[in-house]
Amino acid sequence: MAFIRRKPREQQLQLYSKERFSLLLLNLEEYYFEQHTANHIQRKGSQNERKIRGSLKICSKSVIFEPDAISQPIIKIPLRDCIKIGKHGENGANRHFAKAVSGGISLVFSQVYFIKEHNIVAPYKIERGTMEYVFELDVSGKVEDVVETLLQLHRASCLDKLGDQTAMITAILQSRLARTSFDKNRFQSVSEKLHMECKAEMVTPLVTNPGHVCITDTTLYFQPLNGYPKPMVQITLHDVRRIYKRRHGLMPLGLEVFCTEDDLCSDIYLKFYERQDRDGLYFYIAAYLEHHVAERTAEGYTLQWQRGLLSNYQYLLHLNTLADRSCNDLSQYPVFPWVVGDYSSSELDLSNPGTFRDLSKPVGALNKERLERLLTRYQEMAEPKFMYGSHYSSPGYVLFYLVRIAPEYMLCLQNGRFDNADRMFNSIAETWKNCLDGATDFKELIPEFYGDDVSFLVNSLKLDLGKRQGGQMVDDVELPPWARSPEDFLRKSRDALESDYVSEHLHEWIDLVFGYKQKGRDAVGAHNVFHPVTYEGGVDLNSIEDPDEKVAMLTQILEFGQTPKQLFVTPHPRRITPKFKSLFQPSSYNASTADSPVSPGEESFEDLTEESRTLAWSNITRLQLHEQHKIHKEAVTGIAVSRSGSSVFTTSQDSTLKMFSKESKMLQRSISFSNMALSSCLLLPGDATVVSSSWDNNVYFYSIAFGRRQDTLMGHDDAVSKICWHDNRLYSASWDSTVKVWSGVPAEMPGSRRHQFDLLAELEHDVSVDTISLSAASTLLVSGTKEGTVTIWDLTAATILHQIPCHSGTVCDTAFSPDSRHVLSAGEDGCLNVVDVQTGMLISSMTSDKPQRCFLWDGNSVLSGSQSGELLVWDLLGGKIRERIQGHTGKLSAADLTPPNLLFPPVDVPFSSRKLPVCPLCQGRSPPDPAWPGHLHLLG
Repeated sequence: MAFIRRKPREQQLQLYSKERFSLLLLNLEEYYFEQHTANHIQRKGSQNERKIRGSLKICSKSVIFEPDAISQPIIKIPLRDCIKIGKHGENGANRHFAKAVSGGISLVFSQVYFIKEHNIVAPYKIERGTMEYVFELDVSGKVEDVVETLLQLHRASCLDKLGDQTAMITAILQSRLARTSFDKNRFQSVSEKLHMECKAEMVTPLVTNPGHVCITDTTLYFQPLNGYPKPMVQITLHDVRRIYKRRHGLMPLGLEVFCTEDDLCSDIYLKFYERQDRDGLYFYIAAYLEHHVAERTAEGYTLQWQRGLLSNYQYLLHLNTLADRSCNDLSQYPVFPWVVGDYSSSELDLSNPGTFRDLSKPVGALNKERLERLLTRYQEMAEPKFMYGSHYSSPGYVLFYLVRIAPEYMLCLQNGRFDNADRMFNSIAETWKNCLDGATDFKELIPEFYGDDVSFLVNSLKLDLGKRQGGQMVDDVELPPWARSPEDFLRKSRDALESDYVSEHLHEWIDLVFGYKQKGRDAVGAHNVFHPVTYEGGVDLNSIEDPDEKVAMLTQILEFGQTPKQLFVTPHPRRITPKFKSLFQPSSYNASTADSPVSPGEESFEDLTEESRTLAWSNITRLQLHEQHKIHKEAVTGIAVSRSGSSVFTTSQDSTLKMFSKESKMLQRSISFSNMALSSCLLLPGDATVVSSSWDNNVYFYSIAFGRRQDTLMGHDDAVSKICWHDNRLYSASWDSTVKVWSGVPAEMPGSRRHQFDLLAELEHDVSVDTISLSAASTLLVSGTKEGTVTIWDLTAATILHQIPCHSGTVCDTAFSPDSRHVLSAGEDGCLNVVDVQTGMLISSMTSDKPQRCFLWDGNSVLSGSQSGELLVWDLLGGKIRERIQGHTGKLSAADLTPPNLLFPPVDVPFSSRKLPVCPLCQGRSPPDPAWPGHLHLLG
C-alpha cells in the first residue's frame, strides 16, 4: 500500500513476524518517550515466580511492556487506569511480598490490554479488576527517575479537561526536547556545514514521533527523541526531487520531501512547532533544488496531461500531492474517483458509456431519490448549511479499504477493535451499492484501486475479521462477475480509468474535488456542499481560546476528513484525445464541436509524428548566425518572407518598408509612407502586395509589381500596432483600444479608384492593444494589451470568450497552438504563459530573467527572442529552458518562418507551410531608441 513501503508479499509477512512494537500501539495523539530493558515479575514470592524478559516503554498516556518472547502478549497499561505508582516495597506498598524487588517499579491499576499474543494481529484482549504488576529495571539507579516521570504523566492523564491534559503533555514533551539536541557526531562527513537545527515531529499515518531536525549543506537529518524506529533518518539533498508545504491538523506546519518524481509515498514528512522553522527549511531546500530540479505546478501538470505525457492515474496523483493529500496523513489521504458503475455484468464493456459513473456529479448526487431527500433537509437546515453529513474521504474510509493489509492501523484508530463484520469491506458491488443508496455513505476510492498491488483485496495475513450474520467468515473481498481474479480486477479498473470515456470526462470530477465547483455558488449548484469545517480556512484553531473546544474541533476534523486544497478556480480543460480534432470549427465556437472527427486527409497537429517534431526542433537548437545585413537605421519591427524565399520584407521604427533579396544579398527597395514608425508587415496571398501598419494610425498597401503605394486604410484613432490577414479580411490592432475587422480587397492597380474597406466588427478593449493573432481557422482571435491582459475572442459572434490577466506588463506577442487548443503569450515581465482556449484557464507559466519579445512554437517547444537579443528554446511540457542561443546584441521583437532550403538543410518540420525561423534584430512596439541598430540577421 502507499504508506507501507512496497515489498513482496513474503517480505510483508516476515515483517509482521519480526516486528511487534510500533507507534500504532499508542493512542491517537500519544507520544513514545523512552524505553528500559526490564523483567516483568509474575507471582513474586511463590514457588512459581517467573521473570519475563523484555523492554518497558514509557509513553505519554500509557506504559507498554514488550516481552522478548513472541508467544507472550504485549502488555499495555493506560496511565489513567492506574491507582498507585511507586518504587516496589516503599511507602507500605506491596507488604505481602517478603522481600522488596531491587530496582522494581510497582503499578496498581484497574484495566490492562493484552496485544499480539503469539504475534497474531487481532483485537486487543482486555482484563479488568484491581491488579498489580512489578517491573524490574536492569539499571536500578533509573528507578527513581522513571517513577517520577510516570507520576507526572499520570497526573496529566487524570486531569478532568482534555485540553488541560494536552497542554500538560505538550509541556512535558517540549521540556524533554529542550534538554536534548541533535548529535552532530552523526554527520556523514566532517566537512558538512550546519545550516539550521530545530524541533519537529516525523509524521506517519495516525502517529507522530518527536525529535530534532538538522540540515547541512548536503544532508537533511531527523533524530527521533526516543531513537525509534532507528537512531537517525537522513536524506541527501542531491537526491531530493520534490518538496511540498503541508497543512497538518489544519495548521500550516508540515513539510513533505520526495526523492522520486512520481512515487506517491514520500521519504519524510515533518511537522514543525513553529511556522518560521518550516518555512526556513523549505526555502533552504528549494534554493538548493532550484538549479537541478524543475518546479512543478498544477497548471504545468495539466498541460502535460492534456498533451498525453501523463496518464489519468499519474495526473490524479500529482493533483492530490499538490492539494495537500499525503499517504502519511489519513485525514488527507489521496482521493480517486469511482469510474465504473457496473459491478453486476459478466463482461466489462468499456466502449459503452453506460458502464461508467457520471463524473460530473459527486457520489451523493448520483442517486436522484436520495439527493431529493438530502436537498429537502438542506433547505430546512439553519446556517451553516451542508448537504452531506459525512465526507468522501476520511481515515475510517481509507482503513475500511485497507484493513486486510494494514490491520494494526484499524486497531489503532478503533481502540483495539475491528469494525462489525457486516460493515467491513466485504464486496466491491456491495460497497458501490451502499455509496449509491446509503443515507450517510458518500465515499470515493483510493489510489490502490488503480495500482498493481492486490494485497488489500486478499486476506493474506489470515486475519480473523469476524463472522457475518449469514454465517460466512470475512475473508477475501468479493469481486464483480467481470473480474476473474484480484489481478484482473485491478487491470480492468486501470483500463477503465485510462479509457476514452474517462479521459473525456475526468475534468468534470476534478472541478468537483480540486476545482471551481468545490466551494461557493458553483458547489451549491453541483450539489457538492460538505460541512464547513472540512474546507481549508473553514476553522481558525488559533482563534479558539477554550483548550477543550480546540482539541475537540481538531479531533473532529482529523476523524471526519478534509476537503483538498483548491487548485483551480476556473473550469478545468478537458483532455486532448487523439480521435478529436481542433475544438473550433469554422462555423462557430461551441464546445460540442470537439466531438467532430477529423476528416480524411485533413492534417492535424495531433497526427504529426514525434519523430518529425523532434527532428525539426533539434535543428533549431543548432542555430548559428549565417548572415548579417544593415538595412535600417533603427529597430526592425516586422518581417515577411515571400513563399519562394527569395525576398524578405521588413518594417522599422525608421518609418521605412524595405525589400531585401536573399539571392543577390542586396537591398532592392526602400519605401517611406509617412514620417512615423511602421509597426508590422505581412504579404498578401500571391506575394503581389505588402501590407504594413504605422504609428500614424494608418495601414498601407504596397504593390510589389508596380513599386507604389496602392491603397491606404485610415481606420484608427491612434497607432496601429499589429495586423493580420486571412481570407480577404484584415484584422488591425491599435493603441486606441480596439481591434477592427475589415473586409475588402485593395485596388488592383495603382492610381485606380480606392477600394472602400467595410468594417465588419470592432472589438473594444479597456486599454491599448499591442498584439493580435488568429487561430488556424480564423474563427478565434487573441489580443494582448498594454496592461498584461490576454483576451480570446469568438470572431463569428464578435464576443469575448475569456479575458485573462496573464502578465504584469505589456503583452509583447501572442499565438495559438497549431491545433488551436492553447494560446501562448509572451510579456515584458519575462513570462511565457499558456492558456487553455476552451476554459480560459492559465495552465502553464514559465519565467526567464529577460522580457521575451517574440516567439515561434509548435504546441510543445517554443523558440523565443528575448530583450537581451538571446534566442531561447523552451520545453513547455518539461517546464524549462532547453537551449540558449546568443545571436544578437540588442532586443528581439519579430520572428518569421522561411522555407527550409533558404537557411537550413531540408528537414521534415511540423509546420503546414514547411517553414523554419529567421529572426530580425528589432525592438518592437515601443518608442524608438537611436541606440538600437537596424540589422537583419539570417540564421542557419
